[in-house]
Amino acid sequence: MTSAAGRAGELQAYAQLRGRTRPVNDSWIAASRLVRDLPLATFNVKDFAEHKGLAMVRE
Repeated sequence: MTSAAGRAGELQAYAQLRGRTRPVNDSWIAASRLVRDLPLATFNVKDFAEHKGLAMVRE
């Protein structure tokens, strides 16, 4: 299993390559959900929409 730290680094690097740097805290939040295959409960959907495979609870 990939660690949350490793996944967060991958997310940051991918965003930087695309010229769309993300806040580090958002990358950590997304990574922690992705490595455990857990949904993210948020009202801030637009900041996490680009993370493929990240399920979100919006209610």
